[in-house]
Amino acid sequence: MRSDGSTPLLSGITVLDFTRVLAGPYCTRLLADLGASVIKIERPGEGDEIRYTVMQLDPARADQSSYYVRLNAGKHGIAIDLAHPDARAIVLDLVERADVVVENFSPGVMARYGFDAASLHARKPGLVYCSISGFGQTGPLSSMQAYAHLINAISGMMDLDRCGDPAPRVSYLQAADVLAGAHAFGAICAALVRQARTGEGARLDVSMLECLIAADDITYCTALNGGAVERRPRPGMMVHPIGDGHVALQTVGAPHLWARLVALVGRPELAADPRFATPSGRRANWPDLMACLREWLDGFASVDEAVQTLAAARVPAVPMLSPEEVIAHPHLRERGAFPEVPHVSRGAVRVTATPFHVDGQPTVPAGPAPYEVGQHTAEILETVLGYPPERVTALVAAGAVQVAGQPRA
Repeated sequence: MRSDGSTPLLSGITVLDFTRVLAGPYCTRLLADLGASVIKIERPGEGDEIRYTVMQLDPARADQSSYYVRLNAGKHGIAIDLAHPDARAIVLDLVERADVVVENFSPGVMARYGFDAASLHARKPGLVYCSISGFGQTGPLSSMQAYAHLINAISGMMDLDRCGDPAPRVSYLQAADVLAGAHAFGAICAALVRQARTGEGARLDVSMLECLIAADDITYCTALNGGAVERRPRPGMMVHPIGDGHVALQTVGAPHLWARLVALVGRPELAADPRFATPSGRRANWPDLMACLREWLDGFASVDEAVQTLAAARVPAVPMLSPEEVIAHPHLRERGAFPEVPHVSRGAVRVTATPFHVDGQPTVPAGPAPYEVGQHTAEILETVLGYPPERVTALVAAGAVQVAGQPRA
């Protein structure tokens, strides 16, 4: 139950999570935050490789990265060697109790284990099976390795982000992963609606490449219909230095913004200037218009003064903030954007929240991330699957599974 007594949106849904790194775990973290019971399957020994990235939350261990904890909060962890002969029975027993399977291996890996969508649907037709990959499950690029940086390059986004400069730049944001996880989350929720109504399962194929292409607003719909691709800074959007900070403002996006801006800067002649009289003219002559706006912005003593003036005139503007300023911002504090989750060695750690409220409340993690690889192996095998303790002991001894606190056999 949520703190207000309402039932979580996905209460009663069980998810088998075969994912690792970012796109898949982000998807299943969203499902867990909405009340689904998520069983995260990790490899014995190492587990999810992002356990070992920065920053480490436990100085006595190397597998407690803040990256891992953020993405896996609220899940239960079981360590299974999928290649072990005894693993098949365990996974199939888990599938019998699951509503959803999510995986983000390279296409073909799950089939080699016998856990692909076709194999599992043959046993359980009502299963929602979601595969997340860089390029999708089909097509000539499907077998290629994928990371957000590579998807940024091959999607055309890196070309556009040059803004006319000769050299491409590495993007800091891992947008392809998060977009793929979010799209997978939405598709899974839609499939669960059909599953509840008809009992029918679904096979979902989410491509990081296609998710990033879909994030573009004007380029692809223009190019697809014979228009020219603009390779320059976005017209109507600017960032301007004032003192030791920067103000970001936007002059496009709604027809009334131009009139408001002209009135605010006190330059009525701009409205009659043939270079700026139409939206297309303002786009074509954006460098000249931007020079006028920069001259006006130079008259402000501080970023806050500029933002307040622009906001009062209903012209969109904000200060550019650093990450340190973002996590301390009172707006995000009031929204519950950085909740705490329990942590074995630190007591509690802060993570980013699922970015939407439900029934007027922030969506918070259901609990901590699995601390050790195999943190809940024994509990899941004995309580969820009903295996007797001696069978669990035998599976550990055979190396099919790992229990937290015990080395892999």
